[in-house]
Amino acid sequence: MNSPPALRIGLVGVGKVGAVLGAALAASGHRIVAVSAVSEASLERAGAMLPGVPIVPIPEVVACADVILMTVPDDALGPLADGLGAENAWAGGKLVVHTSGFHGPSVLQAVLDAGGDVVAMHPAMTFTGGPKDLPRLAGTPFAVTASPGAQLIGEALVVDIGGDPFYLAEVDRPRYHAALAHGSNHLVTLVAQAQQVLREVGIDDPSRILRPLLEASLDNALERGDKALTGPVARGDLQTVRAHLGVLTDDALMAYRAMALATTQRAATRRVLPAEKVDPMTDLLSKENR
Repeated sequence: MNSPPALRIGLVGVGKVGAVLGAALAASGHRIVAVSAVSEASLERAGAMLPGVPIVPIPEVVACADVILMTVPDDALGPLADGLGAENAWAGGKLVVHTSGFHGPSVLQAVLDAGGDVVAMHPAMTFTGGPKDLPRLAGTPFAVTASPGAQLIGEALVVDIGGDPFYLAEVDRPRYHAALAHGSNHLVTLVAQAQQVLREVGIDDPSRILRPLLEASLDNALERGDKALTGPVARGDLQTVRAHLGVLTDDALMAYRAMALATTQRAATRRVLPAEKVDPMTDLLSKENR
């Protein structure tokens, strides 16, 4: 069976996601014909991940490609599309793909108004922007939301790079993205805070202490949800929690208080926390430090 024809793809923005997806698309047989890159970091990524691809201004990227992959920050998508639309860059209809988790196709209304199609194609993965990200794409879920008639094209592009596409309605993308940001980004903050506190008590390699605990906790949480909960809040150990509040400082204290309060509420709803401990724990965590 013949392979589908290679697409001529232009890349607008060579951030961590764009560099990796561009390299993956090239490896799958598509042709990256041009990229736009301005910052020193973007230029370095373009040279490392997409060697030999011409670096040109954005209008030239759009003009020479069949498919435009826009991997710019969320807030820049709409204004950039509108600006290019004012220059008639979308004339004739283009297929434009963006990687925002929050936005769907409508953020690029200028493309749609010009008769083009838009695919929102978001990978549920964190990126470093380097070669080690490429094998991580295998099996990575991608939330795909497309303008009418373009859903299958978007899903095919995901399959080309080894991802696992799934349909997500545009109205659901903000809540989907909030879930991923909360789970991934805030996990980084929590781990960094725990590492800092351990360093403060003289542990030079906090990762050695945290890694087995956190890996087990993550596996258990993904498998069992709230049933995996352990620790002083779930047990109702008021004195222990009070002591924790007394020794933590700054952002670690703020995060501990907020997460412990949320944990109390979830544990109470699921009747994990003894009923007589719910109000005292809530009161303790709701009070400001004196």
